[in-house]
Amino acid sequence: MLIRTRAPVRIDFAGGWSDVALFTEPSKGLVVNGAINQYAYATLRCEHQMADDDSIELHRVLDKSIRIYSADFDTFIEADDIRQLEYDGNIDLVKAAVRQMSIQIGGFDLITQSTAPPGSGLGTSAAMGVALVGVLGALKEATYLPYEYADFASNIERHELGILGGKQDHYASAIGGIHFMEFQGEEVKTSPLRFPPHIRCELEKNLVLCYTGKSRLSGNIHQNVTDAYKSGQPSVRDALETLKTTAEATKTALMRGRLTEFGELLTQNWHNQKKLHPSVTNEQIESLFKIAMTHGAIGGKACGAGGGGCLLFYCEPTREHRVRQKLEEAGARVIDVNFDFDGLQVWRTSTD
Repeated sequence: MLIRTRAPVRIDFAGGWSDVALFTEPSKGLVVNGAINQYAYATLRCEHQMADDDSIELHRVLDKSIRIYSADFDTFIEADDIRQLEYDGNIDLVKAAVRQMSIQIGGFDLITQSTAPPGSGLGTSAAMGVALVGVLGALKEATYLPYEYADFASNIERHELGILGGKQDHYASAIGGIHFMEFQGEEVKTSPLRFPPHIRCELEKNLVLCYTGKSRLSGNIHQNVTDAYKSGQPSVRDALETLKTTAEATKTALMRGRLTEFGELLTQNWHNQKKLHPSVTNEQIESLFKIAMTHGAIGGKACGAGGGGCLLFYCEPTREHRVRQKLEEAGARVIDVNFDFDGLQVWRTSTD
């Protein structure tokens, strides 16, 4: 028997950084993001047997060995027991998920794969965390609500592995859709943004997402911004407040179908992202921005923490093809964007 899960990554439109736990303690964080059709997949193979009622039950075999393969990093790990899974910088997220989900069942094979490039700023690790919680939860025959999948995956990253970051990625991946999110301490509120189908289609057509070809180390950038915030730098605190007001304005622009204003707000968000720390941008990113804005982009921003990964642009309705062409000529990889409204999906299939 195979258990499979699929969890979408996200593009963040506005308010990113304000969902980080440290920044949500004194005031509420606000974010607008959307899940897209790039995915993290997890596949789990385990022994099974037919029960008397003809249903498939998991067979708790004596062999408790675990075999993990990450297709993204072409890495294979085998352990005789869960307790042998030690954190050593080698696909630690997968190990942490197996350990934290308290899997007591016998041996299994676990395979992970992502369609989005690693270090893309699209929340790939969060999507993988959600996919892992989904597949391991199904192995335990546990049933969770979407927010519970998100919280499980977020806690694994932040508390078990000590990774700095917020919760918006996990919630987007578990729930799917386009949302306005509010963060206060550990509490998260999500509100789906609903607008007519023609607005969504126009948004998908005119968005251009490109991968710079360079993975970024978000942990380093998060540490830089955290240090600047803790030192009380007024520019950082002011930028965080402006990011939140930009998220409010972005929510309103989308709900009213004002897509040109939406594009301009992407740039407003980007200007304030860059105020957080110099490492958020670099020469290559600035060059790609200049190319996009010269050939028809209304506005744009770096996805996630910045510093590399993916850039997002909203373009004039008749010029997005030109922006795509020029970015590709400059060496960037354009990724087609459609929104995912399903969030985490879990299913079972035979091994045939």
